[in-house]
Amino acid sequence: MEQTSVSKPSARAKIQAMGGFLTNMVLPNIGAFIAWGILTALFIPTGWVPNEYLAELVGPTITFLLPLLLAYTGGRMVGGQRGAVMGSIGAIGLIIGSDIPMFLGAMIIGPLGGLVIKRFDKLLENKIPAGFEMVINNFSIGILGFLLLLLSYTVIGPVIEAANEMVTAAIEALVETGFLPLLSLVNEPAKVLFLNNVIDQGIYYPLGMQETLEAGKSIYFTVASNPGPGLGLLLAFTVFGNKISRRTAPGAIIIHFFGGIHELYFPYVLMKPLTILGMIAGGMSGIATFQLFNSGLVAGPSPGSIFAYLALTPKGNFLGIILGVIVATVVSFLVTSLILKLDRKGDDEAALTESIEKSKTMKSEGKQVFNQPAVPEAAVEKKINKISFACDAGAGSSALGATTFRKKLQKENIEGIEVKHYRIEDVPSDSDIIVVHKNLYDRTRLSFENNEIITIENYIGDPKLVKLLIDLKEQ
Repeated sequence: MEQTSVSKPSARAKIQAMGGFLTNMVLPNIGAFIAWGILTALFIPTGWVPNEYLAELVGPTITFLLPLLLAYTGGRMVGGQRGAVMGSIGAIGLIIGSDIPMFLGAMIIGPLGGLVIKRFDKLLENKIPAGFEMVINNFSIGILGFLLLLLSYTVIGPVIEAANEMVTAAIEALVETGFLPLLSLVNEPAKVLFLNNVIDQGIYYPLGMQETLEAGKSIYFTVASNPGPGLGLLLAFTVFGNKISRRTAPGAIIIHFFGGIHELYFPYVLMKPLTILGMIAGGMSGIATFQLFNSGLVAGPSPGSIFAYLALTPKGNFLGIILGVIVATVVSFLVTSLILKLDRKGDDEAALTESIEKSKTMKSEGKQVFNQPAVPEAAVEKKINKISFACDAGAGSSALGATTFRKKLQKENIEGIEVKHYRIEDVPSDSDIIVVHKNLYDRTRLSFENNEIITIENYIGDPKLVKLLIDLKEQ
């Protein structure tokens, strides 16, 4: 079994974990957000079919339903069903005491409520007299919920509202001065380093929903989710990349642009880090185009597929949205192509794998590098029954990896091995092998100190997965 000593979790791993937590609060409720987006796009005065009666649903849905869903989900993730109830009680205090949709507050108070009741239940574990369990359980959550309700209404709510106003004012200043495209300087590197969920779910989504309530759309939903820059980069690698990237990039284009799984282009940026300039240029030009045409979406596109973009585009915004994606694609393609043509170093059959191995994926990681064998020796020494692919949210790249590897097992007539995908923290502890992207290794080790972990660079055709398949055949 693989033994890798980790002295201390890196800051990046902790931020990734926080982003993953936020994602898993939002992801189960995306359907509700989309339902509200459709409601807004159809029935508000500037919608497709304005209807004053039905438009009355818009305000209460965003003010009450969506924050309560987030708080309920966050509380449940931390403290189970009792945590969900506590989180919802705390959230209603925030909602009633605020004049803005309390998304940020719900994502804080929900897990806090779950943590409070979890700690309380732990404190009373094995101390409740027989026959008094229901009375104590009900009154404990009632009393603690009452206190949290008062606290959230009088203290936490005003603090979060003030913080939200500061963030809103800062970003609105960028909008007013025309500097909103500068956000790409943060967005694009963050995406490649698996930190995009912290920004998207933590900042842009709440701000976007708030603005949509007032204007019927928001540009904030587009600043980090535009599929154009990634498409331009992959097209450039298809035309000017090395042999292996020209072979793999076309398939990645389909999954990235139409499937919305942006993680597929990350390895290509990591192979030649200078291409991040193409991503930034594409992102900035896309945002500038959205601004120029005063375009926006009615909800967050999740996943970031072109289909999701078009489905969430309100009336009168299609030209701006489509042009924003096209301009971002063209600019990213041109800049990336220039970089690839000027830098032909390492353009051989194994360039993609070798370059990614040598690239420094994040400066803040410093010299903390985890060197691992291509496939742990334990993989061939014991019977493998369960392989778990894991990623940030458990619904994108890990699903792709698990599906692809499962088909390869079927093609080789290898049976009896369970291959599933999960978010990192939900991986079953009895997994024989956990497969993650190398950038998520540190975070995975936080939850699985003793499990065997294989890190990969590419979810399709990675050499370590090829070697694992060979070992399983021999098994």
